[in-house]
Amino acid sequence: MMQNYQEKQSKSEQFIPMNVDLKHDWKVDEILDLFELPFNDLIFKAAEIHRANHEANKVQISTLLSIKTGSCPENCKYCPQSAHYNTGLEKESLMAIDKILDAAKAAKDAGASRFCMGAAWRSLHDRDVEKICNIVDEVKKTGLETCMTLGMLTEDQSKKLKEAGLDYYNHNIDSSPEFYSEIITTRNFEDRLNTLKNVREAGLNVCSGGIVGMGETRNDRAKMLIVLANLPKHPQSVPINMLVKVAGTPLDKVESLDEFEFIRTIAVARIMMPKSVVRLSAGREQMNEQTQALCFLAGANSIFYGEKLLTTSNPEMERDQKLFEKLGIEGR
Repeated sequence: MMQNYQEKQSKSEQFIPMNVDLKHDWKVDEILDLFELPFNDLIFKAAEIHRANHEANKVQISTLLSIKTGSCPENCKYCPQSAHYNTGLEKESLMAIDKILDAAKAAKDAGASRFCMGAAWRSLHDRDVEKICNIVDEVKKTGLETCMTLGMLTEDQSKKLKEAGLDYYNHNIDSSPEFYSEIITTRNFEDRLNTLKNVREAGLNVCSGGIVGMGETRNDRAKMLIVLANLPKHPQSVPINMLVKVAGTPLDKVESLDEFEFIRTIAVARIMMPKSVVRLSAGREQMNEQTQALCFLAGANSIFYGEKLLTTSNPEMERDQKLFEKLGIEGR
């Protein structure tokens, strides 16, 4: 009986992609109207769009490794890796390639399909490009997709990473253009956009999202999503992070964002960027199963797998596996 049910369920969930016109001219009032919908109506709308463009019960799994930790010259108020703050973080130089490969193979064995690597740099130095390209090439040989986040990139560096086989480049815009200077002053918002332009034009998949819960307003959250959705091409991957408060950073005492507002942000991102993969990213360690389940219903279809995201904690893999089993979700 159960087998027949599962066969029927499998057939009913056969995925037929839907052709949609992607919108790149969103206005603030439109987004605020979405945020202000009754919660159930917003989630229903987002879930419909999600199911029309993605397999409803499949979630892409990535693993994130810090390959160079600490001493970043940027002053991002949320970041424990900034050299401006004393967070007790142990600084480490660029990791040896054999250790990176060990971590990549372990990630693949655990079920990850993409291996993301981050280095605490303001920008990629030309002297390190060859090393990074070699790391990409070796990790690709494991059969995993690759993603890097290394700070700002030039046009030439972006092309070299593409030639090395890099699949994705992550460079978050963090928040709205207006709120950005409240969080970071060592570079400006245009620097972020210039790197995204270089990455996009090199033919790399763009991974770009932001952080909520830093003390920004709903208007800022709307404007952050507008910047992403109004790019010439929607980012292929959109990570939505809930701030992880770290002692020693300027934001460690900021008021926590209501989780329903976080779920609304996921839903609005799904509606605005229907073809993109929306990643339920940092902050899951503090979320209960019900919050995460609502995020998946609202259109989140990617997570980071593993016990650490660069330097902050993340749910253990066994906990995620149990949640997926409860929800009938398949990791891929």
